[in-house]
Amino acid sequence: METFISRKRRRSSISNEVPPQDPKCDLQGLTDFNEEESTDYKLSILISLHPDKDEGTLLETLLASEGSVERALECLKLPPKKRSAASTTSYQSSLSSITRTGKDGAAIKQLTKKGKTVHLYTPEDIEAHTPCSIIYNFLPPEEADALLQELVDESPTYKTNTFQLFDRVVSSPHTFCLYVDSWGEAEMQKTQYVYDGKKVEDVRRSLPRMRDASHKVRETVNQEITRRIRSSPTGQKLHHQSPAPWAPNTAFVNCYDGPRESVGYHSDHLTYLGPRPVIGSLSLGVAREFRVRKIIATDDDAADSGDSDAARKRADAKADAQGQLSIHLPHNSLLVMHASMQEEWKHSIAPARTVSPHPISGNKRINITYRHYKANLHPRFTPKCGCGVPTVLRVVQRQAGNRGKYMWMCYAGYVPGKDGCKFFEWAVFDEDGDPPWAEVAKGGKKQSSDAGEKFPGENDDEYMKGGMEGKRGALGSVDEG
Repeated sequence: METFISRKRRRSSISNEVPPQDPKCDLQGLTDFNEEESTDYKLSILISLHPDKDEGTLLETLLASEGSVERALECLKLPPKKRSAASTTSYQSSLSSITRTGKDGAAIKQLTKKGKTVHLYTPEDIEAHTPCSIIYNFLPPEEADALLQELVDESPTYKTNTFQLFDRVVSSPHTFCLYVDSWGEAEMQKTQYVYDGKKVEDVRRSLPRMRDASHKVRETVNQEITRRIRSSPTGQKLHHQSPAPWAPNTAFVNCYDGPRESVGYHSDHLTYLGPRPVIGSLSLGVAREFRVRKIIATDDDAADSGDSDAARKRADAKADAQGQLSIHLPHNSLLVMHASMQEEWKHSIAPARTVSPHPISGNKRINITYRHYKANLHPRFTPKCGCGVPTVLRVVQRQAGNRGKYMWMCYAGYVPGKDGCKFFEWAVFDEDGDPPWAEVAKGGKKQSSDAGEKFPGENDDEYMKGGMEGKRGALGSVDEG
């Protein structure tokens, strides 16, 4: 099934044509074709042979038959099973069957509808309608299986994350662990970095097969970034997007054990990634649905744009009204979340009714999110709030008037039992997404577009060159807390 769904659709003029219905045609003549044909073409064969059945039923049968027309035809001979309306699921082979496009390629028909989920099955559709691109069968099969086994062995030691959200203490509905490239970096993460207002005690060195995969992820993600920029309408990177090669130095590994473990709609924290980050997400084990929806601005409606639980619910309700897109993530697939993803979209892994067990991981899905932490956003450089804690970097997403502006805010309020302070400061970044103190952080030398960054802490003398006076000059009184 995964092989069929993930197969790229062939771009052929025949893909949208329905073969002429000839009552004298024989079944062998129609089904004697290459099984590598597009989904649209296979569906047209079924439509011609079963004009009395609706397209959704035929497509669902084709999917259940793993793309085999002959098997689908055999299934259609069986008497239909009665199903309740609540359990009915509809599919589409590609968005070409449900959208119309103008001469400039822009969609005329709205893609999503209120309360509806549109499933994206092909790399072309995923790239055209989301800020993501996907590569199926990313690693050689034996490497993917070995990496999965390596992480499955460690996954029982992963922990949930507990934090305070407004007046509630919540725990993440899945487990995770943070990995970096060396034990020295792990110690620095535990003693200097802050997550959800507190330090993380369990930070590990990346496992051998994780490090091997990281090199391939890095190469592929950089190729995808270059290709996406060149194919964009302007041919230019986004404002605040870094021109430097993407170099992952940190990885969060998430474990979803069973169909009910999930993560709600969210955008990833920007505090150490900076504006317009790119993330490489490698899925292993059980296949799950990755759902995305675009954030809807509220035209400066103060009631909806406020930072409160009620305001978030109202904003989420407006987003729900727009519907959502769903991307199937099978074993050994690499999803690249491009530079507009975190600021303009939210994503989630929704609970499922059931999952198909994987021979290695059972009911577990393991997900590695490779990230690049910027040296100039190390906590020693970023503002501290009145609580004396390094601040969190956030972006305005729902208020139309300030949408896209970045801000430093108190992080201490995420810790259960702590109220935090009301610290707020607009954040400033240059065209390449670097803060005002970037040159101080690099010892007076701003990163060029063809040079990779060192991981923060690799050379303390270099980062501290220029002294604290330069830092105070960039931050004013903010750093004094």
